[in-house]
Amino acid sequence: MHREPRLDRFNDNVLAKYQVYNSIFLTLPYDEIRRTGALLPLFQEICETGFKENKNPSEIVERFFDKYGEEPSEEDKIDLLFRFIQYIERQVVLFDAIEDASFPIVNNMDGRGTLRSVKEEAEAKQKISELKEYLRRFKVRPTLTAHPTQFYPGSVLGIITDLDKAIQKNDLTKIKQLLAQLGKTPFFKKEKPTPYDEAVNLIWYFENVFYQSASKIHNYLQQNIFDGEDIGNQVINLGFWPGGDRDGNPFVTTEITLRVAKRLRRTIFLNYYRDIRKLKRRLTFRGVNELMGELEKGLYDSAISKTGEVKLPLEDFKSKLHDIKDILVRDHQSLFLDEVDDMLNKVNLFGYHFATLDIRQDSGIHQDVLKEVVEVTSKGDKLLPADFGDLDNDKQIELLSNVQGKLDPEDFEEGMGKATISSIYAMQEIQEKSGEPGANRYIISNCGSVQGVLQPFAFLRMCGWEKPSVDVIPLFETVPDLQDAHNVMEKLYTNPVYKEHLERRGNKQTIMLGFSDGTKDGGYLMANWSIYKAKEALTKISREYGIKVVFFDGRGGPPARGGGKTHQFYASLGPTIENEEIQVTVQGQTISSNFGTKDSCTYNLEQLLSSGVSNEIFSDGKNILSDEDRKTMTELAEISYNTYMDFKKHPRFIPYLEKMSTLKYYAKTNIGSRPSKRNKSAELNLSDLRAIPFVGSWSQLKQNVPGFFGVGTAMEELEKRGEFDRVRQLYENSEFFRTLLENSMMSLTKSFFPLTAYMKNDPDFGEFWQLIHEEFERSNKMLLKVTGYNYLMQNQPAMRASIQARERIVLPLLTIQQHALRKVQELSKNSENAGEKLETYEKMVTRSLYGNINASRNSA
Repeated sequence: MHREPRLDRFNDNVLAKYQVYNSIFLTLPYDEIRRTGALLPLFQEICETGFKENKNPSEIVERFFDKYGEEPSEEDKIDLLFRFIQYIERQVVLFDAIEDASFPIVNNMDGRGTLRSVKEEAEAKQKISELKEYLRRFKVRPTLTAHPTQFYPGSVLGIITDLDKAIQKNDLTKIKQLLAQLGKTPFFKKEKPTPYDEAVNLIWYFENVFYQSASKIHNYLQQNIFDGEDIGNQVINLGFWPGGDRDGNPFVTTEITLRVAKRLRRTIFLNYYRDIRKLKRRLTFRGVNELMGELEKGLYDSAISKTGEVKLPLEDFKSKLHDIKDILVRDHQSLFLDEVDDMLNKVNLFGYHFATLDIRQDSGIHQDVLKEVVEVTSKGDKLLPADFGDLDNDKQIELLSNVQGKLDPEDFEEGMGKATISSIYAMQEIQEKSGEPGANRYIISNCGSVQGVLQPFAFLRMCGWEKPSVDVIPLFETVPDLQDAHNVMEKLYTNPVYKEHLERRGNKQTIMLGFSDGTKDGGYLMANWSIYKAKEALTKISREYGIKVVFFDGRGGPPARGGGKTHQFYASLGPTIENEEIQVTVQGQTISSNFGTKDSCTYNLEQLLSSGVSNEIFSDGKNILSDEDRKTMTELAEISYNTYMDFKKHPRFIPYLEKMSTLKYYAKTNIGSRPSKRNKSAELNLSDLRAIPFVGSWSQLKQNVPGFFGVGTAMEELEKRGEFDRVRQLYENSEFFRTLLENSMMSLTKSFFPLTAYMKNDPDFGEFWQLIHEEFERSNKMLLKVTGYNYLMQNQPAMRASIQARERIVLPLLTIQQHALRKVQELSKNSENAGEKLETYEKMVTRSLYGNINASRNSA
């Protein structure tokens, strides 16, 4: 059957439907919505024309009111601008819902990167046995984090889900009702969510999406590749950070950690209970019905237990399911056997923990906690000597490796010491109730030394956990730490005590690598190349010591945070990088865009699975970088790094972010529980600034600096030397480099410099704006030259069309935001008389953040 090109499918099923359903807004029986909806297209046209004529945002806003207003007062103007903001937010929601509903039409659900495609390719190349062998040990672990890049409250997410279903059925009556509901539903959160609130919101995706999608994939593998045989491997694990991620979040307490674990446990019990109830309606046979009744009661009692007590032990649950299988095969012609197998697969995938709750803390905090431990224990057990901080590295390492004890959190005053020690006892409690996978990973942010790893390892053993069933995971983030990571790990691999610990953990070491802080620290190319080289060095040293290294990537939504085409990135890694597990963080709008529906979740999980298979089974050594290509990549990264570092050192860099961007407004949005900075000082320090508000501020300016700055200069430098053929050769030979450049093109495509072109005339920041704009133009030109494209993202027309549609929807919103920022700057010069008006325009800036960030969701 003929299949239309993907771009045509996108235009017919997304853009055309958006135009139709958006027009329904105009007919809603609410005066405010009707008036706003009628005026917004006129404002849109004024914006588009105005930027072509080099007008600034304030001139565009005033032109609109001059042309279409009836001598409005300042209050009338502000009121309409706020209504425009609210209306555009809802347009973005509608576009999201239509894209979600059209996902299986626009994307080929059996095409390249899906499991069906993998199976067919393996059969064609006679590699089915190799594929089976690899799938017996390969795993994918998406880890949901609460990093605040998702602005939709739960009520709006629910409307998106219902709209998705109504649009699939083309139920116009239902769509109209939901759009009316959307028009009345508030987006703004008056109070910051607690970490527990964040956890509950994200557990919704586990309960309603991942539960079905992960088991569907596992069933497909078992039935179609393993011919019904047990795989003997989970294939898909789930990870979770809300409630366990303490890094920079003082609101995560031990009580919240335990509550989140209990909520995960209760949710999986309820999911199992619902499935068992459905299955019980089918399994009405003698010998089986009684067992189903026992399972139903045990799961229900466990789900409603106020103390969190498990009434049906996990092994009993599995054992009864196996008994039911045996009876069905023996006595009932295997009726409904597939449904029982599905239930067993779910229990094997999710256990009683549903997802592993990771505990994370910054290494700097651990140093402070260690001092407190020394001080607290100096009066009693003296676990560590009082002069520990003055000892040399070797002595400290020796003491940290061998220390054991039984610290009591109550011996500590309220603070980080007590919180850290309590969190370890919480891990023990979670393992007792949810099983070891409930909480068996301790992640150390900003780790750069052997002591950085051994400090939390020592804390585990000082809490009466002589042989802790926990993986201690260093997170290397900055460029210098990435370059030294393999030396740190070699010292740990040769440490007798830590070596023994790894043996108990199956000689497997998980290492996390942070893209976003790396990009903030060293720029786009250098961060990605440093991580690539660090993975190679860590793979090499781990293999030498017989350790299976697993890389956990802190990848976010936009390319500047390691996002973009995630499956393409993993497929590009060669045999010099260990790739038997793909572990990634998923956050904010990337959760809803990539895993928000069963179709998108299944598709993207399959893409991740196939990327590992492709790299291991089908690559045939294609992804090995030659010495010449490595030299080129290194030169490009170094030139880019120096360019970015000079840019960061520019005296206007910090002031520009503070005064010309939306940076300081992120904390006012109440979208996440975590502060936007690691410290409380009033002065902005780039190293303390979190990557999300940093990257987000550039995104709001439509400049997207972290995703391209230095890329153009690096390629141009080789061009000036007459060596551009080397760049072309690298592009032709390296899937890794091509993926980097394609993701950078996405950053450039989402940039729009006419929005801020007025800044080039600013006496303080004009030269700095020009510097950014020139690098944008340079990067654009060089990327087109190396790819041979006529325009950016030429090879991804449907994604490009989606970005353009979204950018067009939010252009009026961005115009209002910049107009409000200009008003704030103007009023701040005479703040004594500004009063309420200044507050109003600051609120306008904050409100405008929502729709723009939601519209910028990525395929990651």
